[in-house]
Amino acid sequence: MSSDKMLTRIGGLLRQAESTDNPHEGEAFMAAAQRLATASSIDLAVARAHAAGREKQATPTQRLITIGEPGKKGLRTYAQLFLAIAAANDVQCDIAQTSAVIYAYGFAGDIDVCEALYASLLIQMVRASDAYIKSGEYRDETTVRTQVETRGRRRVATRVRRPVAGVTARLNFQLAYAARIGQRLADAKKEAEEQAVSVPESSAETALVLRDKQLELKDYYSENSQARGTWRGGRASAGHSSSAQRAGDRAARTARLNNSPELSVARRQIPS
Repeated sequence: MSSDKMLTRIGGLLRQAESTDNPHEGEAFMAAAQRLATASSIDLAVARAHAAGREKQATPTQRLITIGEPGKKGLRTYAQLFLAIAAANDVQCDIAQTSAVIYAYGFAGDIDVCEALYASLLIQMVRASDAYIKSGEYRDETTVRTQVETRGRRRVATRVRRPVAGVTARLNFQLAYAARIGQRLADAKKEAEEQAVSVPESSAETALVLRDKQLELKDYYSENSQARGTWRGGRASAGHSSSAQRAGDRAARTARLNNSPELSVARRQIPS
C-alpha cells in the first residue's frame, strides 16, 4: 500500500473515532488506527527490503518538532506526550533542555503518524486538564512540601502539609495522561506486530524485516544524534497529587483521535 493510501485509511479511522459519542467505540477506532499505522509501517519496510535495484530505498530521516516557545508553561508535559507517542511508533527522539524542541529520528511515515496523533491528543489533553482544574476537585487534597526557615544563623528545613496548587494538579494530570496514552499505543503496536509475525508463510521474513528496520534506525540515530546529558522534564517537580494523576489517567483511557482528513498536514504545536 502506498503512503498516500495508508494515510487516507488511517484518517478515516480517526474521523470515526471523533464522530462517535461512545467512549468504547472511540477507543476501538483509536486502537485500529494505531494497528493500521504499525501494520503499514511493516508493509513499507517489506517493500523497502525488496526495492533494492528497482528504486531508491527509503531511509531514516531527522525532523524538527516544535513543541512551543521557550519559557512557555506546560512544555514539559507537552513534550512528554510526544515522546510517549514516538516510543510506540518506532521513532527515537532527542529533546532540548527547554522542552521547546524535539529532534525526531525515524522513517517519514512513522514520524507523520506521530505528528498526527500528537496534534489531536494534545488538544484533548489540554482541554481535559482545563476541565479538571475548573472542577476544583484537586482542592480537597493536600501535599507535603519542604519549607525552609532561618533560625538565628541556621537555616532549618521542615516538611509541612499544604493544599495542592493548581499548577501541581495540572502537571500531575498531564503527566499521567501522557503515560496512559503511551501505554495504549504500545499495546496496540504489540498486538499488530504479533499478528504480523503469526502468518506462517511470511512470519520469518516479517520478523527479519522488523529487526532490520530497528537496526537501520539505531545506526542512523547513533550517527546523527548529538544529544548530551539527560532530560529531566518528565516528572512533577512541583509536588504530588494522586487525585490529579487518577483523573489524567481516566481522561487518557477514553481519549479520541483527531478527525483531520489528512495526517500529513497535522499541526506541530498548539497556538498560544
